[in-house]
Amino acid sequence: MSVERLDSDVAEFDLRSDEMLVSMGPQHPSTHGVLRLVLRLDGERVVDADVVIGYLHRGIEKLSENRDYTQIVLLTDRMDYVAAATNNLGYVETVEKLYAIEVPRRARYIRTVLSELQRVASHLLWLGTHAADLGALTVLLFGLRERELILDLFEEYCGARLTYNSMRIGGQPVDVPPGWDKRVLAFCDIQEQKLPEYEQLLTHNRIFLERTKNIGVISGADAAALGICGPPLRASGVLRDVRKDEPYAAYDEMEFDIPLGTQGDTYDRYLVRLEEFRQSLRIIRQAVQGLPEGPIMGKVPRLIKPPAGETYHAIEAPKGELGYFVVSDGKSVSPYRFRVRPPSFCNLQALPRLVKGHLVADVIALIGTIDIVLGEVDR
Repeated sequence: MSVERLDSDVAEFDLRSDEMLVSMGPQHPSTHGVLRLVLRLDGERVVDADVVIGYLHRGIEKLSENRDYTQIVLLTDRMDYVAAATNNLGYVETVEKLYAIEVPRRARYIRTVLSELQRVASHLLWLGTHAADLGALTVLLFGLRERELILDLFEEYCGARLTYNSMRIGGQPVDVPPGWDKRVLAFCDIQEQKLPEYEQLLTHNRIFLERTKNIGVISGADAAALGICGPPLRASGVLRDVRKDEPYAAYDEMEFDIPLGTQGDTYDRYLVRLEEFRQSLRIIRQAVQGLPEGPIMGKVPRLIKPPAGETYHAIEAPKGELGYFVVSDGKSVSPYRFRVRPPSFCNLQALPRLVKGHLVADVIALIGTIDIVLGEVDR
């Protein structure tokens, strides 16, 4: 919604009405970034809502059109900055598809391990902050405790803990360090033992149930029509996961299940992500135990200049379908056009639909259940 429209709404607002306009954010602690909501309220109940974005816009798409293909990997880290590894993966695979580069099998397995570690780390941060928004601070402390173990593994692999720059067009920058695979498996055992602790605190907690059950219900048909993706879509009963439907990396060699919800409410979205923890650990174990020998880098020219053409490639990021559209004119070392399809942006457009008819306090739960990062929304 534009600032001009907001100003006109306020100017024309009937002061004699029982409704009122309230601006939530962009500094509100529960908006998980610089998100602004303009709520139209009837008492404590939400009548309508407008989502105002753009406070964190950095022009990453345009910047990418003025960088060579290798340099763009660094920029993708800065979108969903709590899931940088999957951002890297989606981009490098798009260029590999455009340039028809074959990636060694060992590199594809390493990418799969990093992607699923990233999914677990992202879900841990989501779980902790979502629970904290609803008053359960202990879960945040537990989630950060396990997330630190994943960040240690990333730091050991690529030297970074937030923006990883962990992949290259054609393969991986480095092989796994000695003993790293054993430490990954040890983490999987720890994480699996900790999952019941989260469930004990939340799954049957009376307060948590009252704050999440039948809150923000959306049907599968409506969710698909709005372009919702990832866990929120699957919580509404729609079986859509890019890892299964259009396999990439080494997912076609992995066995795992896709958890689905039935009610499409905030509680189901919690249950789906909770089960995704277990499925991610299952994938990590398979990939680590079956890690093949061989090179980690394919044949890539020093100067990457794909032939003229365009391609779109998507992966299943922790928050949903992350897609990249890249156009090459065949002459430049930079993309002619670079476009991102971010799951946070697509899922956020469902928020006005979800909050209508609920209380102001429920708005906080519904922001959390979408799991947005504003760096990805605004780009």
